[in-house]
Amino acid sequence: MGDVTVRTGERLENGVPHPVTETTGKGLLRRLRTPRRPRLWFEILLIALSYWTYSLVRNAVPEQRTAALRNADWIWRVEQQLGIAVEETVNHAVNSVTWLVVGMNYYYATLHFVVTLGVLVWLYRSHPGRYAATRLVLFATTGVALVGYYLYPLAPPRLMTGGHFIDTVMVHETWGSMASGDLKNMSNQYAAMPSMHIGWSVWCGLTIFALASVPWVRVLGLVYPALTLVVIVATANHFWLDAVGGLACLAFGYGVAYLWYGSLPYALPSQLRAVAHPQVPERPGRYPQGRHGWAQRHRASAGPRDPQAPAAVTRGRGRGGSPHA
Repeated sequence: MGDVTVRTGERLENGVPHPVTETTGKGLLRRLRTPRRPRLWFEILLIALSYWTYSLVRNAVPEQRTAALRNADWIWRVEQQLGIAVEETVNHAVNSVTWLVVGMNYYYATLHFVVTLGVLVWLYRSHPGRYAATRLVLFATTGVALVGYYLYPLAPPRLMTGGHFIDTVMVHETWGSMASGDLKNMSNQYAAMPSMHIGWSVWCGLTIFALASVPWVRVLGLVYPALTLVVIVATANHFWLDAVGGLACLAFGYGVAYLWYGSLPYALPSQLRAVAHPQVPERPGRYPQGRHGWAQRHRASAGPRDPQAPAAVTRGRGRGGSPHA
């Protein structure tokens, strides 16, 4: 027997590229501005907390009755000068049709919640890539409206001193407004400017029209805010100019979303791209491709064999583990 030389491989560490984490403020801002898949529990909590905050702040605004009535008289005079003061005519005409005005009372009380939440759910399920940006529009719109309630208290037409408007909820004894009847003390009655019924309904309408694929659904998206405008005027809850205030707040909301995401929400990709995970380095002592696979990789990395070197004896091993010559 001669000397036995066994070539043993030295483990080679393959360099695995590691993602470089941006720690600068610019990198963090870029990540925050990148649309991500919304999480259901977070969205439910956020919406509930936001609406609770909105209601709390809106109703906490001081009820400056004198200023609110004075502002209502001023708006009414401005509309008369512009020739658009038709709220009283519409109010009396609708009130003469009982089934119609009762339906409008319930429309005013419920649909701006139901439709808005429905559109949010639809966006969450069908357009996750656009959800966060479109939701930002809604939240920014509502936030700036709270500033309007504080800075410009305004009485609705039905509460004007010496006015001839009809409070349709009171007359027909329907559950139609937190600002009328037995519930009037639970809501700030002088927060009519801007109209969030218009702000939210136009947000819903534009979103449906821009993203829906069924033609008649897109048409309904445009009809909904138009019908909402008729309802808020017919029930004497708002002036026409309150609707203009709601549109101004909505324009502000779209501006915020555009500045944050760099485009309008509807121009963003509907679906989010899958994130590619970095390659995980092999753990020492593991053979993810089997022992033979590791040997092949080792021989390839060891380079060409030296012809002068003794041959490795790999004919077999005995029972005790010693190599045979």
